[in-house]
Amino acid sequence: MYQTRQAYAPTPHSYIPNTTLYATINPDEEVKLSETRAERDLQDSLAEVFSIIITLDELEKAYLKDAISESDYTEICDRLLKQYRAILTDEAVAREFVDLETFKMEWDMEVPRATERIRIGLPSTVTAPSHNATTTNNNGTNGTLILEATQDFITFLDALKLGLLAKDQLHPLLSDVIQSVNKVTDRDFDGRGKIVQWLIALNQMKATEEVSEDQVRELELDMNSAYQGFKATLK
Repeated sequence: MYQTRQAYAPTPHSYIPNTTLYATINPDEEVKLSETRAERDLQDSLAEVFSIIITLDELEKAYLKDAISESDYTEICDRLLKQYRAILTDEAVAREFVDLETFKMEWDMEVPRATERIRIGLPSTVTAPSHNATTTNNNGTNGTLILEATQDFITFLDALKLGLLAKDQLHPLLSDVIQSVNKVTDRDFDGRGKIVQWLIALNQMKATEEVSEDQVRELELDMNSAYQGFKATLK
């Protein structure tokens, strides 16, 4: 009585498949995400940044759970942070990356521990007093380590006087200061917090960005105060 019709899925706007286009697609051919070498390098660099951020977050979790030793954590964290900064020195990568918050939003990343570590720019074992400070002489401290820490303070202050004001000039020197101090004493001292604050402030700057004249005066005052506080712990 009624003729049975074959059912088809509706095709909006009377869509007719383009068989010519389909014929040009090879299912066995590798899909290219980029056309040029520069585009491939850019994608590879952004993928590396993504991997570093994820790894940093997992590393921080492992350290908080005592699943990794302090020395291994410090070495790996320091290496990852250096790799992160090195990749972003490329102008094309930095332009595409924009900033950490933008990158996280674009790729839907939930990495609070990595975010904080990148913001500070140093392993937590460096910014906090070490529990492995060497104690070998009569005063409870290794004389060689004291000398190294003193020299690092002086080198940093001399750099300010010589006009070395760029972030990429000051940050490594100040990192040396806090690391050498941590090897000498695990005690907090007057001005130590200022060293960490300046490390964080410098880390937020672009590599070639320079501190202002007012910042130089404040930085020099804070470092002299920290140096005196450091020496007071040795008495």
